[in-house]
Amino acid sequence: MTITASMVKELRERSGAGMMDGKKALTETNGDLEEAMVYLQKKGMASASKRSGRTAAEGLVAVVLNADSTVGVLIEVNSETDFVARNENFQAFVAEAAQTALDSGVADIEALSAFTRPDGQTVDTWTKSNSASIGENIQLRRMTRFEAREGIVGAYVHAGSQIGVLVEVAVSGNAAGADEFVRNVAMHAAATNPFVLSPEDIDEDARARQRDIFVGQSIESGKPADIAEKMVVGRLRKWQAEVSLLKQPYVKEPDITVEAYQKQVGGVSIKRFVRYQVGEGIEKVKSDLAAEVAAQLGQ
Repeated sequence: MTITASMVKELRERSGAGMMDGKKALTETNGDLEEAMVYLQKKGMASASKRSGRTAAEGLVAVVLNADSTVGVLIEVNSETDFVARNENFQAFVAEAAQTALDSGVADIEALSAFTRPDGQTVDTWTKSNSASIGENIQLRRMTRFEAREGIVGAYVHAGSQIGVLVEVAVSGNAAGADEFVRNVAMHAAATNPFVLSPEDIDEDARARQRDIFVGQSIESGKPADIAEKMVVGRLRKWQAEVSLLKQPYVKEPDITVEAYQKQVGGVSIKRFVRYQVGEGIEKVKSDLAAEVAAQLGQ
């Protein structure tokens, strides 16, 4: 059967595959478009498996809310290079992945990967297919879903979609300005990177580790034991405030804390928040371009 340019064009538009891959898929399947799609998906999965060992520490975050802002999803999708992260196809993939996460109702990235899309593909298969067409290892790294039962969810994305925040607030009565408040708090968290909501939420192990650091610093400074102990108590109290969202100076009005801002608005109470920064916690591998080229040439 003759494979026409229009057939290849239609397959490429549906699959995102390259021209030569599309033509080969149609040739191998005798011009059957649906069979060619299956062929490319299988090929895509094989290609993605080869790429899966390569570190994906770049990428984007995305947030999406439902119509009444009672449900919100934050997702991080990683790529190998920031060049691909700026690619329109990758950006479209991330946006669709976030919307799929919202629509699916699932609560974590494992459940999202297993979720079946309307086109019949699982999200995992769909991701591998996009990984093949884009040409890099693409990973759905993590997601968080907030469902507000007594309030709303707000979101903010900053720095070229490198930082994303979700915030849930409870709302009592007709709290004017709740929408603005929750977005402002999300913007604040993006800028200040709080560790917990309040000092009471700090894990005892984390508190003990920080205390040990302050003790060591006091000993190194040569202070007497009684003075050093007082210094540690004060510094620990200050640190706990610095890492707690409610105790931080509000970025738009540094003379008041976020907690004071919350009281000013009235009828709102921050319940929880989550902040993602692309690649945090991933050890980036420094590549040697000359060595990679030599390896590919068999030298």
